[in-house]
Amino acid sequence: MSLSRPGSRRRRIPGLLRSIGPELLSSASDNDPTNVGTAAAVGAASGYQLAWVAVLIAPLLAIVQTIAAQVGSVAGNDLQTLTLKRYGRRLATVLLVSVVVVNMVTIAADLQAGAAGIALLVGIDSRWLVAPLGLALVALLLIGKYDEVVAVLRYLLLGFLAFAAAAVLAHPDWPRLIRSSLIPTLSLRHEMVAGALALLGTTLTSFVYVWETIERGVEEPPEPTTEGLDRARSGAASGAIFTALILWSMLVASAATLGTHHQPVTSAQDAAQALRPLAGPAAADLFAIGLITSAVVALPVLMATTAYVVGAQFDWRRGLSEKVSNARGFYGVLTASIALAFAVTLANIPVIGMLVAASVIGGLGTPIGVVILVLLGRDHTVMGTQPISARLAIAGYTVAAIVGGFGLLYVIAAALDKL
Repeated sequence: MSLSRPGSRRRRIPGLLRSIGPELLSSASDNDPTNVGTAAAVGAASGYQLAWVAVLIAPLLAIVQTIAAQVGSVAGNDLQTLTLKRYGRRLATVLLVSVVVVNMVTIAADLQAGAAGIALLVGIDSRWLVAPLGLALVALLLIGKYDEVVAVLRYLLLGFLAFAAAAVLAHPDWPRLIRSSLIPTLSLRHEMVAGALALLGTTLTSFVYVWETIERGVEEPPEPTTEGLDRARSGAASGAIFTALILWSMLVASAATLGTHHQPVTSAQDAAQALRPLAGPAAADLFAIGLITSAVVALPVLMATTAYVVGAQFDWRRGLSEKVSNARGFYGVLTASIALAFAVTLANIPVIGMLVAASVIGGLGTPIGVVILVLLGRDHTVMGTQPISARLAIAGYTVAAIVGGFGLLYVIAAALDKL
């Protein structure tokens, strides 16, 4: 999600990418290294069998982002603050925990994965790159020049096309891939259910729709007009398609190479390095470039979302437009999130395992946030005369039920696997 500050839209950005709005940047941040690692791990383990899940994600994500955009635009506030004001501290605490726990695991995993992507290109041990990458991103936020970074992020979106190119260079079995993408198949085998839940969790994770409400309700001037809401809805739909396409491409690149050769993924380096002999050096380098891009775009969003929800819960002064001296708690959380991520790196926890774990945790926690979001969207006290439609509310509850259903299947499959 674009971390734009008030007035950033007025900044002139030459070229074709000038027209890219916050929704596409929002989707770009959703394609974080957690997506990369999860798609690589799932593709390696199950081949093309779960390609249909990546396709299913497009409408599910479009529904959630559309609701979040309307709630933020009409209510003029973020999800955490609205939950606290309308439903009290107890439910707000549940939302806070569901967001922060997933975010912290994801930040740690994404930071390691981004460092690993750089290491693949420059030939340096990734452990030496984690701290510099994290400090550089924190510095960008602390010095208050993020408007310029937003402009750069628009061009970094091109880096995500590297995953699509890597998928083509992997030479997938196209007839089989198309069938698997269009015809859902799912067994109760633990690895299949976990893979499906991980794919859903990594894209429908809470920070995506929470930041959408922050973007629309706080960082950008609210647009509750009919025209503004229409723009938000169409942007959410196009952004969801973009996200699903990139996720599908990452899964295909892994399934066509690692999955075909039954080669498991144990680290981010393994995922890209394995592509080199199987799909050529170009595919491996493209995978690494995509990994770096996803980290640089997504990590500031994750850090900011974490700081926003914590700040809202404790009523701190917060916002990317605030000076550090005026919002020490807010910026303290930003810095602490990277410090904790670095500590996890020192613990030498395998990054791919963390990426998949973050995705599964996100899949289990997502229904909570989505249900709260829909409740707020239908609440006339919050939305006045512009609540979300009953049809959209039903669609939102359906998304929560689908993700929750996969979570239940995951628990059942895990229990059966131990028998």
